[in-house]
Amino acid sequence: MSLGIGIMLQERLYSRLKSARSFTERLLQDFSDSDSWVHQIASDANHALWFVGHMGVTDNFMISVLNPDLDCLPDGYAELFGIGSQPIDDIASYPDVQQVCEFMRSRREVLLGILNNLSDEELAAATPEGAPEFMADFAAVFEMAIWHEGMHCGQLTTTRRSLGFAPLK
Repeated sequence: MSLGIGIMLQERLYSRLKSARSFTERLLQDFSDSDSWVHQIASDANHALWFVGHMGVTDNFMISVLNPDLDCLPDGYAELFGIGSQPIDDIASYPDVQQVCEFMRSRREVLLGILNNLSDEELAAATPEGAPEFMADFAAVFEMAIWHEGMHCGQLTTTRRSLGFAPLK
């Protein structure tokens, strides 16, 4: 299924997922000490460490919709980073920053691997029963991952700027 400009849906989704994550990684480069990782611009606001864990947990959820055999969520991550979790500014309440970053990166690699094995026709297949209504087909799962990361990157950008970092170029 061509999208009218010679790029197949699978290729487009892959490119957008990679671009979103590349932007995320650029934003995260400035968070280097424990205070910056849990800096909140307002009480109860999301911070960089919560963002990283949340991206991993969300990618893992999407993986569980697409291929439940590849679901892999560390103990406690749903409570710390899942929907409804509340970020706190105590770094000791979280796993090691690098561990959380690696989880986020590894979950995205699995998600990209699933996408690489799907044809455009398979992307049009309905998601399994129990998937959220806004993820009606496999392509919508990947579209949601792109949208979700972009939305939270806006929050991360604001946090980053509040720490005095210049805009990305």
